[in-house]
Amino acid sequence: MTDATVTVRFFARLREELGTDSLKLSVTPGQTVGDVLSELASRGGAWSQLQGHQPVMLAVNQAMAKPATPVQPGDEVAFFPPVTGG
Repeated sequence: MTDATVTVRFFARLREELGTDSLKLSVTPGQTVGDVLSELASRGGAWSQLQGHQPVMLAVNQAMAKPATPVQPGDEVAFFPPVTGG
C-alpha cells in the first residue's frame, strides 16, 4: 500500500504563528485543498486562522489552486497569507 499523505507547507506569518513550516497529512480519494484546509482549521487555536476573515492563498505542487482543487497522495500543498501592497 502506498503512503496516502500530502506534504503541507506554510509560508510567511503562517509558518511563524503555527510554529511549523511543514507537516504530513493523510488524504483520502476525492479530497480537495479545501478539505485539507478545513481539517487543519478544525484543530483550533492558531490553526483556526486558516479559515478566518483573511483568506489564505493555496497552491498544489507549486501552482496556484482553488479550494475545489483535488489533492493526490504525494502532492505538496502550500498555504500562505495574501500579499498586501502598500
